Amino acid sequence: MPAQLQIKNLYKSYGPHIIFEGATASFSTDQKIGVIGRNGAGKSTLCKILTGQEDMEEGEICKSADLRLSYLEQHDAFGPDETVLEFLKRYTQKEGWKCGKVASRFQIKNDLLTTPVKNLSGGYQTRLKLTAMLLPEPNFLILDEPTNYLDLNTLILLENFLLDFDGGYLIVSHDREFLKRTCTSTLEAQRGNLFSYPGNVEDYLDFKEAQKEQRESIHKSITSKKKQLQTFVDRFGANAATAALAQSKRKLIEKLDSQTIEVGHPMGSVRIKIPSVDRKYGVALRCEDLAIGYPSRLVASEIHLELERGDRVAVLGENGQGKTTFMRTIADHLSPKSGTYRWGAGTKIGYYAQHVLSMLHPLEDVYTHLKKNAAQGILHQDILNMAGSFLFKGDDVEKKVSVLSGGEKARLCLAGLLLSKCNVLLLDEPTNHLDFETVEALGLALKNYEGTVFFISHDRTFVNLIATKILDVKGGRIIRYPGTYEEYVYVLEREARSGGPREEVQDPKVSRKDSLVQEQEKKLAPSSSEAPKKLTYVERKSLQSELKKLEKRLQRVEGEMNLFRAEKDAILKQFAENPTSWKRKLSDRAEMLTKLVNDQEEIWLALQQKTDDMRERLG
Repeated sequence: MPAQLQIKNLYKSYGPHIIFEGATASFSTDQKIGVIGRNGAGKSTLCKILTGQEDMEEGEICKSADLRLSYLEQHDAFGPDETVLEFLKRYTQKEGWKCGKVASRFQIKNDLLTTPVKNLSGGYQTRLKLTAMLLPEPNFLILDEPTNYLDLNTLILLENFLLDFDGGYLIVSHDREFLKRTCTSTLEAQRGNLFSYPGNVEDYLDFKEAQKEQRESIHKSITSKKKQLQTFVDRFGANAATAALAQSKRKLIEKLDSQTIEVGHPMGSVRIKIPSVDRKYGVALRCEDLAIGYPSRLVASEIHLELERGDRVAVLGENGQGKTTFMRTIADHLSPKSGTYRWGAGTKIGYYAQHVLSMLHPLEDVYTHLKKNAAQGILHQDILNMAGSFLFKGDDVEKKVSVLSGGEKARLCLAGLLLSKCNVLLLDEPTNHLDFETVEALGLALKNYEGTVFFISHDRTFVNLIATKILDVKGGRIIRYPGTYEEYVYVLEREARSGGPREEVQDPKVSRKDSLVQEQEKKLAPSSSEAPKKLTYVERKSLQSELKKLEKRLQRVEGEMNLFRAEKDAILKQFAENPTSWKRKLSDRAEMLTKLVNDQEEIWLALQQKTDDMRERLG
């Protein structure tokens, strides 16, 4: 397909810093392009130029007549008291039914359409922006860091939408898994230019690594040949009988100099070394009947947890459910509403919060801030190495905080925290503002860190790399998730496909009946001292409505139970037919599926009993 959008000979700089120097690229409405590059390479600048939010110094943008371009707004365009539907109708000038239809793709429907936008969580406000972006029926999208601050549920919905989108798009993201799943082409911003590759990000990085190895091999061969020739010149250049031959060797050396290949710095070369801490054993954190929230609002209660030292705990859940509130509470920045939490003896806590940027001193330079936060015994070179890992290289360490961008300030705070030698790290969205090679370098460093880590993140590569325990935050509860992170994501992906809510995950210490069944039992069971009363019309209608909900729930649980059972049977059949195919990962999966089937059976039985009781009451 011919290009619908082109950028030619782009020049752009900010003061002395050159972003683009003659960059050229073209895009068509059948391309799914992931944009990668180091922080400061120009990814966001490219998006702003293409959408007209910034001017270029030189160059040309060409758009075909049939291009319908749309982009994800970074700012909030909501009116102060607008409802969801009112905002969509005003902002897009589309009919209400059409607004509702597109919004439902992101599970914004029914009562949510008449909810004031200001009452929505951050995740749902982003879903609303996505809806507004799609209503003009574009055929090419530009999304600059759409995954920042998105909860995993919304991220999966966006991912599924993009996979079905009948058009092209350009996505800037630090989330490698997201790019790998949604993009089939790659564009890298590097050294003032744009490089296109007709494959996904994994293929492109493999290609770059192969190129690097080839360049290193050629470079090594040329260097070796030059060394041999120089030895000959040094030995025989002064001899009259061999002077002419030596001169020819000098010319050959000059020719080889012109063929020398620069060996660049590939993506993924970032290394982060966290200063070591003393390894301790025993309980790191114990919560007993803990309730968290704010003076006028309870967020979560009845929290019973016990986490070990050395655990790396992912705190997961939808935005607005209480992840940050929990983190602020155990960081001692927010008082519990009731109950207790207690850290193990000798704990030194470092907290990276979303508001931490406001704590920086504007007149300090980068090095001074890092030096001030570094623990005793940290060497000057260690501080410079950490600064370099977070892209403060050379003279960058002399920059004042007041001139740093928001992303640079976030990286500076994170680098300072890692130098502090705390044996417990609390990290709230640490991967925002980091390019994905730095995200993965941080993940590897935390994986080898000997302390304890609690972290909030929706970057699947990052979570999968380091998490050893999962806390599931939902519906006023914070519990240990019994499965792996892969299983957690699998449940959310299945929910996104089905359009229904994910099943509650119960703490293994409590009854396997889910909370809905328990609530219905309390609500509908007659008192033991009273005879059943005749139902009024309103009570009958209410009971019939509840029965329909339970019947649908029963069908869904039965379907999930059958899916788990079928997957387990397939694994066991594979082992029986081909014993050499046995793998520990598959065996562990079969064991987990057995547990999930048993759990679903207990929920199914409880639901079945409840529906039978309701039918009996209805006669």
